[in-house]
Amino acid sequence: MNMNRREFIAAVLAGTAGLAVNCAFRSAGSGRGHSDDPYQLVPLGKTGLKPTLIGFGTGMRGGNRQSNQTRLGRETFEALLKTAHEKGVRYFDCADLYGTHPYVGRVLKSVPRDSIVIGTKIWDRPGGIPEPERPTADAVVDRFRKELDTDFLDLVLLHCMTDARWPEAEKRQMDTLEDLKAKGVIRAHGVSVHSLDALKACMDSPWVDSVHVRINAFGDSMDNKDPAVVADILARLHAAGKGVIGMKLVGEGRYRNDPEKRDRSIQYVLGLQSVDAMIVGFEKAEEIDDFAARVKKALHLRTMQKKAA
Repeated sequence: MNMNRREFIAAVLAGTAGLAVNCAFRSAGSGRGHSDDPYQLVPLGKTGLKPTLIGFGTGMRGGNRQSNQTRLGRETFEALLKTAHEKGVRYFDCADLYGTHPYVGRVLKSVPRDSIVIGTKIWDRPGGIPEPERPTADAVVDRFRKELDTDFLDLVLLHCMTDARWPEAEKRQMDTLEDLKAKGVIRAHGVSVHSLDALKACMDSPWVDSVHVRINAFGDSMDNKDPAVVADILARLHAAGKGVIGMKLVGEGRYRNDPEKRDRSIQYVLGLQSVDAMIVGFEKAEEIDDFAARVKKALHLRTMQKKAA
């Protein structure tokens, strides 16, 4: 049976997730293997990076160098980061906007640097951070490395692109990041997007190595209320070899107390076969366990369906 993305999301929303996942998981194109491990390493497009399928997002309700994670307090937040690493998370997503570099740097300093993937983002928009100046990316990246206490950064993104013309508006920063990648200071670059027009612009930009995009089964906090519209673009980005990292899978916290929606959203995103990794803004250790268990269940379903095919 063939099922397009619009039919798939309709099936998910109707509650027939098993049928939808069966069809979606039979499609080709995923970089994931046959493992049911929610912490498996996955290739991020053609970047050469291998984050874990589940990543730790440190910017829940982030702004002005604070987030729900930093508001937990240093001791609690750093203990949570350490717990995430002990459970198997190897991808940690930061940003200047969140103010989480020092926390992540202190906790991960004790582990082999090449065993983890650290992503961060440059804020080049008005407001958002205390300083009005927006230095060139080389100065910003140098500060990031000091804050994270690392010689190199794995993934550096331009944060919160909303305009279709961002590749022209951000050319200076893009060129600088390209130079830094050539020097080995960063390993890959890209954007996080917050509009459908900005997401579409990624398709025509060879500069984009990887993109952070909002995706879930219900269209909440996304660039389009119809997830299938976003999914179609993600399929093309993935086919072009660009890394795709999904965010807002829990609807920016909307599904925190709705287990059924969390399951449907995870099944939907994994079923797309075009999202390499997922980041979630965990605030408690039990949230990590819950999300990992649901991912494991969805991956196991895929394995069983393939065996039965």
